[in-house]
Amino acid sequence: GQPKESPWLLATPTLRSRAKLLFPPSSSPGGVLFCLLGALLAPIRVLLAFIVLFLLWPFAWLQVAGLTEEQLQEPITGWRKTVCHNGVLGLSRLLFFLLGFLRIRVRGQRASRLQAPVLVAAPHSTFFDPIVLLPCDLPKVVSRAENLSVPVIGALLRFNQAILVSRHDPASRRRVVEEVRRRATSGGKWPQVLFFPEGTCSNKKALLKFKPGAFIAGVPVQPVLIRYPNSLDTTSWAWRGPGVLKVLWLTASQPCSIVDVEFLPVYHPSPEESRNPTLYANNVQRVMAQALGIPATECEFVGSLPVIVVGRLKVALEPQLWELGKVLRKAGLSPGHVDAGAEPGRSRMISQEEFARQLQLSDPQTVAGAFSYFQQDAKGLVDFRDVALALAALDGGRSLEELTRLAFELFAEEQVEAPDRLLYKDGFSTILHLLLGSPRPAAATLHAELCQGGPHQGLSLCQFQDFSLHDPLHGKLFSTYLRPSQKPHASSPGTPTALANGTVQAPKQKGD
Repeated sequence: GQPKESPWLLATPTLRSRAKLLFPPSSSPGGVLFCLLGALLAPIRVLLAFIVLFLLWPFAWLQVAGLTEEQLQEPITGWRKTVCHNGVLGLSRLLFFLLGFLRIRVRGQRASRLQAPVLVAAPHSTFFDPIVLLPCDLPKVVSRAENLSVPVIGALLRFNQAILVSRHDPASRRRVVEEVRRRATSGGKWPQVLFFPEGTCSNKKALLKFKPGAFIAGVPVQPVLIRYPNSLDTTSWAWRGPGVLKVLWLTASQPCSIVDVEFLPVYHPSPEESRNPTLYANNVQRVMAQALGIPATECEFVGSLPVIVVGRLKVALEPQLWELGKVLRKAGLSPGHVDAGAEPGRSRMISQEEFARQLQLSDPQTVAGAFSYFQQDAKGLVDFRDVALALAALDGGRSLEELTRLAFELFAEEQVEAPDRLLYKDGFSTILHLLLGSPRPAAATLHAELCQGGPHQGLSLCQFQDFSLHDPLHGKLFSTYLRPSQKPHASSPGTPTALANGTVQAPKQKGD
């Protein structure tokens, strides 16, 4: 309904305060000093840093040159290790020095690879965080496979013998799990593996939910804290805030930047934690949050979408439905005046041109932006039932009972041997994704749980409304996100913004 924060956060003070900590309105330092330093110091620093970055390439290439893929499955030793490792380590320290990180203050003692095969670093707040690799003696990392094609960075990943994961290939994730377990249980044969368990950047005011990847092997881990105790925070690169170039320029403009790296005592998992990576991750997160003096939250990112866990469901902090409402209202369109004409239980795929005609939109940018909010098939078409439900929810003229009944009627399917219609996994996932911003896999998992013990793999209208209207937790979620009396405003600070004239800017995707 477009208040300053999601209505669920308005209804839940603890989550509201944590969301403010994680995603506050960004403010960039300014003033005469920064203008002067930005004009004089930053260009020189950035230029020299890029020169050093390219000097790293020969050392990275030399370490793996001539080695087969089979040989790279084992840790590199001998002269390659000595010469190339020390060369990359020294040049990397010079690189960060030139960018203004004159001091790296280390507290605590790094454990050996036998004591802690895995290192977990947090909070992850910036693309400068790889500086933690230096006091850790360049441990192995986990990175996206797509980064191999990036000049210099790809060479450094091969040098590092990084564990590569493809976010689009489920089989790749299984291989990564096996590789992490193989290295972590090698008895000190492999160097330590470093993880940023949050998986993406926040602004250091709270810890995002830890992903379980670093904890799957069930071996001891050493938590590593990263702090930037500078008078001005120029390093944060979070969901909302300045982009890469601005962060780089502002940081290089500071006379001196300081990084604190603190090694906490090794965390030895209990037998239960060794069997349950999620429990292990949650407990380590709490230990690190306590040491940092900040909250440990359930917030996480699914792709570029920030979500929270509510009961058995993940929901978006700010569903894209609200953004769509702002776009349509800026274009002068009232959702209640659109004749949806969707057929219950039957999909009707429409193109972007048909979408524009149906909604009476003429501006190409507005049309493209609004159309992008709906899931498209391989031909670039969207199901008009999705559009009809979104418009009905944005109109606010229906009660929650009427809206959930409409959602059921649109997506429920007829049974072959019974007169009743049932809501199956795909339809249920679509409804929750449209109305609450829930990731489809999470909604599908919840649907399977709701259907357990029943004779069918679908929900009746009564069961769906019991869940969406009368469930003590999820019913409150629906009522706060979709309360008809809360109509979206044309704009609201603190929410993802649509640009002027009804155009839309796709959110930046920031991740490891």
